[in-house]
Amino acid sequence: MADRFVYLDHAATTPLDPRVREAMLPYLDEKFGNPSSFHAVGKTVKDDVDSARATIAELLHARPDEVLFTSGGTESDNLAILGYARANQKQGKHLITSKIEHHAVLEAMIHLQRKEGFEVTYLAPDKDGLIHMEQVEQALREDTILVSIMTANNEIGTIQPISEIGNRIQKYRQSTNRAWPVFHTDACQATGVLELNVEQLHVDLLTINGSKMYGPKGIGALYVKRGIKLQPLQFGGSQERAIRPGTENIAGIIGMARAFELVQAQRKEEAQRLTLLRDALISGVLERISKVRLNGHPTERLPNNVNVSFLDIEGEALLLYLDAAGIYASTGSACTSASLDPSHVILALGMPYEVAHGSLRFTLGHTTTKEDIDYVLETLPPLVEKLRSISPVSVDPKYFT
Repeated sequence: MADRFVYLDHAATTPLDPRVREAMLPYLDEKFGNPSSFHAVGKTVKDDVDSARATIAELLHARPDEVLFTSGGTESDNLAILGYARANQKQGKHLITSKIEHHAVLEAMIHLQRKEGFEVTYLAPDKDGLIHMEQVEQALREDTILVSIMTANNEIGTIQPISEIGNRIQKYRQSTNRAWPVFHTDACQATGVLELNVEQLHVDLLTINGSKMYGPKGIGALYVKRGIKLQPLQFGGSQERAIRPGTENIAGIIGMARAFELVQAQRKEEAQRLTLLRDALISGVLERISKVRLNGHPTERLPNNVNVSFLDIEGEALLLYLDAAGIYASTGSACTSASLDPSHVILALGMPYEVAHGSLRFTLGHTTTKEDIDYVLETLPPLVEKLRSISPVSVDPKYFT
């Protein structure tokens, strides 16, 4: 184990906030009741779940009955896409998404396309990872029933113009006098640093999860605007309006509500602090290391995200050297970290495989300090130089201009 501990993989998961742990503890011990039970032990827990639901709804500017609890972001994405498409396919079987979505969205879309006869339009981002409102507008058809664009990309941090896209979709519905298409966004990466007002975003479905906001793992939520019909993915009970049956993860629900409350309360101040650290890391890397490309939009990006590609090296090798030095980052999405396939997000930006393989993602968090950034900037350049000296890879420098 290295002497230093610099955790820069907050996009993969965040440590549990001690205040969240404190809120959860009673539900791992004395408050053990099943909220579906018709007695005082169960009713007490049900009241607490209802309170947590109301807290999340208030932060989203939604109604409590528009918040469904799930096992995490992946299930929420799956429920939004599969659940809505299957329940509303009589209105049409055309879906729109982007090429840089999380795999929880992309694989659900691919399944519907390959197995259930749906047609999917995959929008390509620009070189900075932005999906433009005009692209969505041009892709809309009479049989389009669902559009899914993530709020902020989990790999490159680019923040999408969700409000503009959502507003345009609403106007399209009004002009056609139809209730579709509906608009879904995966907002998991945005919970701690962006305001998530579903009214201002003009979204009908929105995904969040606990592990990205210093809350527990294995818990998520899906905002479902009143009137939206979803087909359940599982069966067996009346919990969550029978859309997502199963005994609730009480400790997880309480923890996620408390975590969401905490990160939103300090969102502005933390975003300012992280932006300064992020920009210091970006400028330091670009100044001290040659042949480096910043991936994602230079300004319209999450305040804690730094994704860079290093020319002529393999990102996995650099990751191992950093790990030995006590710096913990990633080469892309945590959900595909076991795969050696290049990032689908970097490839979608128009980069070749060699650039995608050389990309690293550093994501900052509550515990990140200036000293951590200084340590990374001291450690990283000689490691890159060492790997380049033994690397057989050679990438055209035009990709780093």
